Amino acid sequence: MKFLQEIRSIRLAAVEYRYNLRNMHRYGFIFIALLWIAFGSISPASASTPDREYILLSGGPSLIEWEKFKAEPHDIWWGNFIRAARVRIQQIRKERGDAARITWLVHKPSYVRRANRQDNTDLVANIISVRDRYGVNLVWFNTGDEVISYLNQGQPRDRVKIANFEFYGHSNRACFMFDYSNEIDSGSKSWLHEDDLKKIRRGIFSRDALIKSWGCHTGESMSKVWRKATGKRMIGAIGKTDYAHGHLRGWIPVVNGRWGS
Repeated sequence: MKFLQEIRSIRLAAVEYRYNLRNMHRYGFIFIALLWIAFGSISPASASTPDREYILLSGGPSLIEWEKFKAEPHDIWWGNFIRAARVRIQQIRKERGDAARITWLVHKPSYVRRANRQDNTDLVANIISVRDRYGVNLVWFNTGDEVISYLNQGQPRDRVKIANFEFYGHSNRACFMFDYSNEIDSGSKSWLHEDDLKKIRRGIFSRDALIKSWGCHTGESMSKVWRKATGKRMIGAIGKTDYAHGHLRGWIPVVNGRWGS
């Protein structure tokens, strides 16, 4: 009798084991399915990678009324800093596609003054036509503080990092000069000085950001101050840069010296 009871107990235990095993498989499958529904449609990149912004900064041209007495006058053509930026916009569009977020900061007063006092044509309309053709965000500015303000808060920088920042214009070793020899002879009333770079917030640039000044002499001092202020390397010229005869070299400025940072 005791033997039969032991057999019955073994059979009941086997039935209970098979039942539990089936439930484990069933609920395990449901658990995995729920995990896939919750997380499977969210890629790691889309969940954690911020958007990227490509920023180009164009200063303004000088006027011949100031430059005509110099052995080598600057900016015989008004569009040096516009055409070079346009070529870069084309490159970014080709490399990054139509969805790339491109912002173009342009010093408007210089082009208005050049149009009214020298070229007698609507240069602002010409610049706007580039915006329309390539679908960029055109931002007019007057001062260096406005440039810094856009860098810091033109986009929500916790979600949109600056992946590219390039300057086209006049500069010396310590500052970008947005209206050099435009309103006053051989001087500037609108600039971004290296002493102001400490106002730029850290953390607004992507890890792999390309930062470059295509102006003269930036690599001799301003690039070093930029790195100290932002933690990012800025490529700059040690020597002068040359925009003349741009049509012969794809509108890309050359450095008469070397690049540094």
